[in-house]
Amino acid sequence: MRTETFLEKLKSYRIFDYDFKLVVMLVSLSIIGVIAVGSADPTYKNKQISGLVLGLFMMVLVSLMDYVVICKFYIVYYIVNIFLLSLVFTPLGKSVKGATRWINLGFAFQPSEASKILLILFFAAFIMKYKDKVKTLSFIFICFLLLIPPLVMVVMQPDLSTTIMLTVIISCIMFSAGINMKFVITVLAISIPSALLVIFDALADKSVILREYQQSRILAWLHPEDYANSDAYQTLNSMMAIGSGQLLGKGYNTNEISSVLNGGFVSESQTDFIFTVVGEEFGFIGGCAVILLLLLIAIECMVIAGRAKDLTGQLIATGMGAWIGFQGFLNIGVATGALPNTGIPLPFVSAGLTSIVSCYVGMGFVLNVRLQGKKYF
Repeated sequence: MRTETFLEKLKSYRIFDYDFKLVVMLVSLSIIGVIAVGSADPTYKNKQISGLVLGLFMMVLVSLMDYVVICKFYIVYYIVNIFLLSLVFTPLGKSVKGATRWINLGFAFQPSEASKILLILFFAAFIMKYKDKVKTLSFIFICFLLLIPPLVMVVMQPDLSTTIMLTVIISCIMFSAGINMKFVITVLAISIPSALLVIFDALADKSVILREYQQSRILAWLHPEDYANSDAYQTLNSMMAIGSGQLLGKGYNTNEISSVLNGGFVSESQTDFIFTVVGEEFGFIGGCAVILLLLLIAIECMVIAGRAKDLTGQLIATGMGAWIGFQGFLNIGVATGALPNTGIPLPFVSAGLTSIVSCYVGMGFVLNVRLQGKKYF
């Protein structure tokens, strides 16, 4: 069977099938990110704009390709993913504050961010190839065996938050693929008590499961008043800053003497605590705008998944929706004190070239799934 050329495939697309509303939401969220990052740390602003421009270019390029053809090389993506993650532990690895999550390629590249889209493509194609075996326990076991190597390499960096994110993304993909509900119920029956066990373990004098910094973060979340000058310092100041923004905020790059951000009380405000900047400077309305955009983007991905022409497209869109939705929930939960500090970026908003470009590349695949989706007249 002859494979269509790129130009032939391009001619088969209809402009009306391109999801422009999704593009508008993505760009709107990214513009908020550029403004917030520029206020948090002006030295990152140009880099954030560069990430936006490069991300948009990559998104449009990928969206006009054929995801079916691209996913034929799914084994290559898995190998590349393992290779990139392994580079972190070589002399190319770059350590920041005790964590080695980047590699120095003349610029800082974070393999764990690229790992999300690479694993989505791999598992979407892998499950499609063996879709008749999805409901079998042996196939589910094989999928988790394949997931273990990248998870172990990420957790060794250490980066527990991204490990959790990868697990959630692949779990959502497998659920969307139609795995046996008995297995889902069994996993929930194990994971919920396990989460409680981790919390109880953190309350012990000496944790058996957690590293010392992980135990401190959970304790600071449960008893912030006892860690006001250490592990809970960031979160408490973040909550104070968000609350001080009230309804309309203090204004962009405010010079108010009462500004928690400008007073230097919130570090890493351009990355992990970027929602704090939005809350203080643009208030409740600005914060709600970010939350609404993230929610609508995640929902749009799920809608596109429902209209996909095949299982591969469905799983790609589902994985991206889970990524954006759950990661946004984690980041905002940390900034507002609802969750322990995890150190994970806010999609399309936080500073980070690898993060924003990876998100846009993933959305390029979602747009392509939409272009080739089922047509309704």
